Amino acid sequence: MTNEHRQPEISNQRATKVSPQKENSMDIANKTVLITGANRGIGLALVNEALRRGAKRVYAGTRGALDIADERVTPVTLDVINEAQIKDAVRQVGSLDVLINNSGIAPYDDLSDPAVIEQTLAVNFFGMYKVSRAFLPLLKRSKGAIINNLSLMALAPLPLTPSYAISKAAALSMTQSLRALLASQGVTVHGVFLGPVDTDMTRGFEIPKAAPEAVAQGIFDGLENKEEDIFPDPMSKSIAEGWRNGIAKAFERQYAGFVPQSAAV
Repeated sequence: MTNEHRQPEISNQRATKVSPQKENSMDIANKTVLITGANRGIGLALVNEALRRGAKRVYAGTRGALDIADERVTPVTLDVINEAQIKDAVRQVGSLDVLINNSGIAPYDDLSDPAVIEQTLAVNFFGMYKVSRAFLPLLKRSKGAIINNLSLMALAPLPLTPSYAISKAAALSMTQSLRALLASQGVTVHGVFLGPVDTDMTRGFEIPKAAPEAVAQGIFDGLENKEEDIFPDPMSKSIAEGWRNGIAKAFERQYAGFVPQSAAV
């Protein structure tokens, strides 16, 4: 069918810059937040930033111990590839306003070992998918938000970590699909395009890196402004305007109108 290859009508969008899509502000104060991969790096910074902004309860999903004394923090044992732990986490949380899918791995590889690709997809894509699906009933009830931590490598791969790039490209497509499918149900879905951040994942890369604390602030700023696509660090901000006014975003907007009435997410 030729229609599926037809280029969207974007002539006006090229002439007029598109601002980040926003709805009413989502203030994190007094909200309940769940963050996966919360024991270090960006995840730990997100926990602290949520507390600083007045979150009522922060569920910190980790595979190990978490050393935070704040009584608003509840540690949750959560390996995103463990379906039993995901179910237990849903029962423990009970109510939820914001889910932040932050867990991830970034192995160095050359695509020669299928097991590495499968493991990376299991965590970065299927883990994100399964956690999102499990908590959707709670988020629909609260008219809440899903934040998926992606990467600039979702747009262009770095050959040192191609499995990671593949998983993040898949996670971006899922983020866009969920955004369209959940829009009518009051759940917003946000993608975070991360550039290099000073965490264990980027150890060995001698390049400028953003501090996790600054990135966490940028992520919550984007959420509170209801930005679909969040660019929280200097490198990602440099491509934000081009992305928001580009052909890929135009296709996303056009295709979002084809959500079937029978869709049951």
